[in-house]
Amino acid sequence: MRSNIFLASTTLACLTLLVNSGEIARGDNQHHGHSRHHQKTIEITPGQPVPSVDLVVHKDASKGWNLEAKVSNFRFAPEKINQAAKPGEGHGHIYINGQKITRLYGSWYYLEHLKPGRNEITVSLNANSHEALVHNGKVIQDTEIIDVRRD
Repeated sequence: MRSNIFLASTTLACLTLLVNSGEIARGDNQHHGHSRHHQKTIEITPGQPVPSVDLVVHKDASKGWNLEAKVSNFRFAPEKINQAAKPGEGHGHIYINGQKITRLYGSWYYLEHLKPGRNEITVSLNANSHEALVHNGKVIQDTEIIDVRRD
């Protein structure tokens, strides 16, 4: 009886490791420090309204920058994160100099610090399941360049 319980629990543990090892090896590219180059994509289906994003960077009166992501044909849906992709909804990803720094769940984000010099800020639109949205082979995103003076 004990050997059957041991065999069953060992089998269950091995199956759990086997299933989860695929998730670990695949990765979801959602952690800080990831670049856009390895991200999965979803092409906008023909006939669907094409989402767009216009990134506007406002210098904050105190310090830092306020990022405004003006979107059309797209709804931020943070309550549906990690769920199946649905046309026209999801979240954004913010990249600074090609490195992902965070997810964007609404139109505004406060960015406190940028390194001195040239900084490339990009916002991409992403499905609930994290894939970058693509239209005609191009990722739906907008980029602004901010030059920060050295003090």
